[in-house]
Amino acid sequence: MYHEWINAGLGGILIGLSVSLMLLWNGRVTGISGIVNGVLTPQKGDTQWRVLFVVGLLLSGFIVGQFKNDAFADNVQSSNWTLVIAGLLVGFGTIMGGGCTSGHGVCGISRMSLRSLCATAFFMAAGILAVWIFKSMGVIQ
Repeated sequence: MYHEWINAGLGGILIGLSVSLMLLWNGRVTGISGIVNGVLTPQKGDTQWRVLFVVGLLLSGFIVGQFKNDAFADNVQSSNWTLVIAGLLVGFGTIMGGGCTSGHGVCGISRMSLRSLCATAFFMAAGILAVWIFKSMGVIQ
């Protein structure tokens, strides 16, 4: 149990340091949906760092998976179609919310953005409601 708290604390510190460095060095908020959107709709002079960022995310996950086999253990009790629909809904939600949980929840709240605080509260409420509904329907366990 103690080990989990240390890992969570270190992870939080690394995330905070990373987004702070991104803001200082690049002048950008580390919102993953915005970064990926910039890769999918490239603009001259603003694509290379975004591609490198996404490659870094994927590569780091691959590296962690090589050293810690259970890091990405499949504990999901849902069908692939449920996961695809959920992913599409999350993507649609990030468009409606003007950003994702990383942009609003990590970066926006730390900058004391009222818009991000409201968005994060709605993200959390919608997630809690969705889990409650899907559990009551038996879609997830």
